[in-house]
Amino acid sequence: DRFPDVDMPLISVRTNLPGASPEEMESTVTRFVEDSVATVEGIDNIRSTSTESLSVVTVTFDLNRNIDVAAQDIRDAVAGIIANLPRDAKPPLIKKLDTDASPVMTLVLTGDKTPRELYELADRNVKDSIESVGGVGQVVVVGGQRRAVNVWVDADRLAAYKIPILQVRDAVERQNSDIPGGRVDEGHRELVLRTLGRFPDPRLFNELVVATINGAPVRIRDIGYAEDGHKEQRTMARFDGRESVALEVRRQSGANTMEVVNNVKARLERVQQLLPPGVKLETLQDQSRYISAAFHEVQLHLILGSILASLVVLLFMRDWRATVIGAVAIPASIIATFGMMRALDFTLNNITMLALVLMVGVVIDDAIVVLENIFRFIEEKKLPPRQAAIMATKDIGLAVMATTLSLVVVFLPVSFMSSISGRFLYSFGFTATVAILVSLLVSFSLTPMMSSRMLRPDTVSAHGGSRRGFYAWIERVYMSMLGWSMSHRAAVMVLGGLTMAATLPLFQMVKQEYLPTNVDESEFEMSVNSPEGTSLISMQGVMDRLYEDLRGLPGVQHVVSIVGTGYLQSPNSGRLYVQLDDIENRVFSLSRLWRMTLEGRPMDAFRGIYSQRDVMAVARQKLRQYPDLRGRVGNIQALNQGSAPYDIDFVIRGPELTELHRFSEALREKALNIPGLTDIDTTLRVNKPELRVFIDRDRAADLGVDASNIASSLRLMVGGDDEVSRYRDDKVAEEYDVEVRLRDGHRNSMLTVQKLYVPSSKSGLVRLDSVVEMREAKSAYRIEGLDRQRQVGIRANILPGYGLGDRLPEMFKAADELNMPAAYSTTVIGRGREFDRTLK
Repeated sequence: DRFPDVDMPLISVRTNLPGASPEEMESTVTRFVEDSVATVEGIDNIRSTSTESLSVVTVTFDLNRNIDVAAQDIRDAVAGIIANLPRDAKPPLIKKLDTDASPVMTLVLTGDKTPRELYELADRNVKDSIESVGGVGQVVVVGGQRRAVNVWVDADRLAAYKIPILQVRDAVERQNSDIPGGRVDEGHRELVLRTLGRFPDPRLFNELVVATINGAPVRIRDIGYAEDGHKEQRTMARFDGRESVALEVRRQSGANTMEVVNNVKARLERVQQLLPPGVKLETLQDQSRYISAAFHEVQLHLILGSILASLVVLLFMRDWRATVIGAVAIPASIIATFGMMRALDFTLNNITMLALVLMVGVVIDDAIVVLENIFRFIEEKKLPPRQAAIMATKDIGLAVMATTLSLVVVFLPVSFMSSISGRFLYSFGFTATVAILVSLLVSFSLTPMMSSRMLRPDTVSAHGGSRRGFYAWIERVYMSMLGWSMSHRAAVMVLGGLTMAATLPLFQMVKQEYLPTNVDESEFEMSVNSPEGTSLISMQGVMDRLYEDLRGLPGVQHVVSIVGTGYLQSPNSGRLYVQLDDIENRVFSLSRLWRMTLEGRPMDAFRGIYSQRDVMAVARQKLRQYPDLRGRVGNIQALNQGSAPYDIDFVIRGPELTELHRFSEALREKALNIPGLTDIDTTLRVNKPELRVFIDRDRAADLGVDASNIASSLRLMVGGDDEVSRYRDDKVAEEYDVEVRLRDGHRNSMLTVQKLYVPSSKSGLVRLDSVVEMREAKSAYRIEGLDRQRQVGIRANILPGYGLGDRLPEMFKAADELNMPAAYSTTVIGRGREFDRTLK
């Protein structure tokens, strides 16, 4: 795997309420959920996001809390407030944060097909086949158009017939359903009774009777039409400028990444055969290549480290037998460590492999010390190898044990760090500790045994003179320094104290980061947000222009653009994934020089040298050409930690949204002048255009019109209802939504909508414009909270040459200059908070 399997102490509660505004979600859903989960024990903080139709409350627990027990406590707490939620709210979905949720592979389906056809091929042919592969947990389809039966209603015809749109919905719901009728017992046999009320063909919906006026039936075709169409498109994907559908492959919790990816790759050839000519399935992103590259580097460093360590032994011992004895300690200690890793259920990942590479030079130390002492006993005391091995090991045993345990004291506490970093470094500390302890055992057992069998007194004596000559000049320098130190003890003490004191300012000089930023993975992403209210088509035009800017950058191989990203699928948000040429073809290295030399082009190794960071810097310059856009350029977030993919996530808390917006924009302006910060953005925007409906309650009461009927009618007219009924296509054995909605061009005109009718308990039908008034306004796109207080985030990334440790104080300093009232406070979350915890 790429990372250790870690249970993050986060649990989310997601609740849907179709049609609700962010303010409604906050007051009618989020507040209730926050108050209920706040009673659970062991909570570190509570964060919430309220947006259109969706509430997400994320609870972070203390690290010592059992996350499975905490999840059950959250379920119990939320169950107690379900009755207080609005009637139309969906049941809350409670989930633990899964670090395995990041895709292990991303596939792209392209071809000369329509977006709906591409989606159908991806959903039925590709997705179903890949989800049956062992270890695959979920395949998410992004882009394309999902099939649906659309019942489009003509507003003018509906008004002419004076039929409320709610009546159309009810008719479709009643007349397109299969209802079981029980069993018929004929004595000798039993029959199951079924009423087949569903339409077998989407075109037959046009014959559905909605109402009867003056004895004549009014059908769907009289007030509109039905078609085999698609759902409203909220996401779009393009691969190198071509219409495409992306498929994100996620593994099951605990499944091995390499095994899952290899299984999927083995299946792809068979999947390609299921696709029609002209449609191609390509692998875009693959986490296994990082793991394979890391394994290759680890193997290379283990081998090179072992060889170099052995050469050092040979250089000083001048005996090949002694070199073999010392070198054996490396594989003996490393291989024995694998047994412990298996027992503790550790995987070979970046963390454990780092520990093993570091231990290559450590595990041989004890063996060298014992071997050297045995060598000395044979050479100076003229003892036979067996006796020398026993006596020399006893002589040096206490010193070897003390040095080894001192290393254990250094590495073992890493496993018990009280932060998220400690969770990930847990396997590092134990792996390094076990390797060190095994090396101690090897030096006390295997090394003396091999020395007693392999060393020869005559060989040792033969090399003694050369060794003494080799050490002579080192010994002279050492003895002179030791003599001076013993004669000037006070000076040595002062010098040692000054050296220790100098570590503090030197530590402050080193740039401090939570995660490394200068990592070249041959890929990066650009996240973009346009002004609120931007349509999907307009945003796609913006993404097309950015694609043209990016594809011409040096080393760019592929660009995938996705509009409507994240769980909110906002049409004004987009993401561009940029894949670069392999690092070996972009950065000078000895392997590249050797490869070019073999090809007869050695000078090419010095051409075209540019890093991922260089390309990202140019990409940021391209993004700045669009003043209306806000975004970030950064590495792909390979690990889901439940925080925003920014280096800095600064928070202002307070009661009023208008003041929070004012303070956040002021702080953003100040942050633009802080050196080292880039991709600066805020999470609160109050410029989302909306059309507000004001009900004349006195007039509505006089006419017998309920506010709920008005709201339901408007939602059905404009937003549509995707849960009216279901259509089953027996040819593909799939069911699809039946949606009722005003046709294009009618729902976009409020003058047309206001001419429609709503049911009345007194007058039968009443026109909308007689009881409502519509006004344009602006509102917040989403409302965030932290510990049951409203919050706004100011986010930024850090440029090379600066660190998180020195930029955060600058942000706090800039916030202090705002002179905010006492009701408003500042803090930092995300990487900054974990960085502070890790240092403590």
